[in-house]
Amino acid sequence: MTTTLERTPPRDIAAELPARLSLTPKSTLAGQLDGAWFPYSRDLRAELPVLLAALDEPWGRITRVTVNPVRWPVVPHTVPMDGRRPHVGWFTEQDPDKLILLSYKVGRWDLLVVPPETGPAAAARLMAAAAIPGSVLTAGALMANEAAIGRGIHDARRRQDTWEGEGGACMSPFGHPMDRSTLPLPGNGRR
Repeated sequence: MTTTLERTPPRDIAAELPARLSLTPKSTLAGQLDGAWFPYSRDLRAELPVLLAALDEPWGRITRVTVNPVRWPVVPHTVPMDGRRPHVGWFTEQDPDKLILLSYKVGRWDLLVVPPETGPAAAARLMAAAAIPGSVLTAGALMANEAAIGRGIHDARRRQDTWEGEGGACMSPFGHPMDRSTLPLPGNGRR
């Protein structure tokens, strides 16, 4: 029997879930990002109304949204919500991991978009890093750093598996195999 786990909820469920946001606190320090958004899926038509509704109070009415189409399979021209239709545009020059929100009342905000398939620990790190006031890290830099951390975790697991698979005595602390004669063990002639 095969079991398939779907990480992105269907459209009707996504509309009922709260927006997962981490916003930069009000500060005089201007940074590259104003926070992060962790959508449940890559369906902008389902995800944007929830995001925009969550931002109405702190940021005012959002009138335009821009994305890079690389990360979104379909980019609608408008998104219907509460009797209005905010415009959605796309630019290939825009960072693919960033969402730009525009409002006539207050201005512009840039949010890191945490991919929906991201694990909870990585998403928490990304959302916290994107909300640091005055941070000079861009969305692309944060995602590259997280990818490096993810590879580091993978490499550490591989080294741990090798260590345990070989009994632990013949691996250097750096994950390189060692000959038993190089270890300072009784009977090896080393003291």
